[in-house]
Amino acid sequence: MPRIHTSGPNPTELYYYEQGHGQPVVLIHGWPLSHRMWESQITALSEAGYRVIAYDRRGFGQSGHPATGYDYDTFASDLNDVMTRLDLRNAVIAGFSMGGGEVARYIGRYGTGRVAKAMLLGAVPPFLLKTGDNPEGVDESVFAQMLHGVKNDRLGFLGDFFYDFYNLDKHGQQGQELVAFSKWIAWAASPLGTAQCIIAFGETDFRADLARFDVPTLIVHGDSDRIVPLEVSGKRSHELIRGSRLEVVPGAPHGFAATHAQQLNALMLDFLKS
Repeated sequence: MPRIHTSGPNPTELYYYEQGHGQPVVLIHGWPLSHRMWESQITALSEAGYRVIAYDRRGFGQSGHPATGYDYDTFASDLNDVMTRLDLRNAVIAGFSMGGGEVARYIGRYGTGRVAKAMLLGAVPPFLLKTGDNPEGVDESVFAQMLHGVKNDRLGFLGDFFYDFYNLDKHGQQGQELVAFSKWIAWAASPLGTAQCIIAFGETDFRADLARFDVPTLIVHGDSDRIVPLEVSGKRSHELIRGSRLEVVPGAPHGFAATHAQQLNALMLDFLKS
């Protein structure tokens, strides 16, 4: 089983899945899922001639479930270990939702020496939390309620969360199947990691990290995202990253990598080939 032993003060093991040959594309999943959320993208990108590497964040999927390290400095260090241990060069790094934070913090801390392009897909940057200098953000009570739900009834919380993740009222039978699949993935995650990641993506400010982006960047977001609203994330990241390309998918929920997979795959491939 392919695994990477991470470095730093909070070591663990990261599981990764690899498919295809060619320019490397690293896929970083969202919360509270695993690399399995990328099933459609792995197939489409590898068939198009790319080497796709999708790894599980610490605490999720088949990676280790340590008791520490659920912060973006550590997540970025983990991504750096993936990049260096696999000696990835001229790579494209793509992060969905919470995974967009890894892309941002990695570039902010480690630069783009190994990176050719970046993608932020339904991603949490630049800064979700409402503060005095971030009045467009999300009220702290939203994250407090999420944390309370995970700590007190994680399985029950996940059922409600994925309803809005896929806008189940709009996607019928397909949405029900995606909710069941996603709950199966999320149930296996570390309860501690699931909770601590809410604090990480809710409170981390990526604005300084985005200022360091100096590679072509694709931003894709659904205009019906109920989890990470376009107005507080994708649009603002587009404004902060010079020369970035913003693509808004009409009617797409947060989980558009599954509900609008063909559209997302087409956008990713067009960007990769451009």
